[in-house]
Amino acid sequence: MNRAATDDPVAALLHKIDDADPLLHGVVQEARRLIQDVAQGAEKSVKYGGVLFAAPAPFCGLFAYKGHVSLEFGRGCDLTDAHGSLEGAGKFRRHIKLTCVADLESKRVRDYVAQALTNARKTT
Repeated sequence: MNRAATDDPVAALLHKIDDADPLLHGVVQEARRLIQDVAQGAEKSVKYGGVLFAAPAPFCGLFAYKGHVSLEFGRGCDLTDAHGSLEGAGKFRRHIKLTCVADLESKRVRDYVAQALTNARKTT
């Protein structure tokens, strides 16, 4: 691992994911690009073993597991699930399970990220 990756917690986590599963690393990278496109200037941090995004309030996170990437929404209960992509039945949290880059489009991830961002900005 190079020095830059060790100085940046997000880069270090991405390197670890790449070492464990290059396919899932590609999913995480494309999901990150999509989130950053929707929420330009969003802050990124590593927490709970994933990358959390805030603008300025937290609105989503990416977590790599064995066999899939989970896009988590802490207030997913407030999202309109027009495309039927959200999973989870907890009081607040919802997630979208991603197994390949094509899931980003087929599960309409951009729409959910935009909703979560809008909702997070309303609370600040």
